[in-house]
Amino acid sequence: MQSNGDHLDKIHIRDLLQRCVIGIYDEERRDKQDVVINITLHADLRKAGQTDDIDDTVDYKAIKKNVVAMVDGSSFLLVERLAERIAEICLKDARVRQANVRVAKPGALRFARTVEVDITRTQEDMPK
Repeated sequence: MQSNGDHLDKIHIRDLLQRCVIGIYDEERRDKQDVVINITLHADLRKAGQTDDIDDTVDYKAIKKNVVAMVDGSSFLLVERLAERIAEICLKDARVRQANVRVAKPGALRFARTVEVDITRTQEDMPK
């Protein structure tokens, strides 16, 4: 997604397996459950590609650490809220212009492998 002539490349964090309390039912609130997180960060990576300098790119390791810490300590009712919080963490880095977040909750529905929520947020979506 490009706007105002911005160049956007992508960084993917794929299949980040975490455990957290998530759900509305009592049995879901007792024990941590698996969630699988996929994140795509949209940013202009040209400068980093030219300079080979870590300071010129998005620190995706720091973003991953912040996501892991938040998810591990979270206790949301809805997968939608968990996805929203992950997007907020990603967009704290001003270089990230857009974040696509997909959170899967394996086994949430009987006879279905997984249920997933997929959201897209931009810097403009974040509260100021």
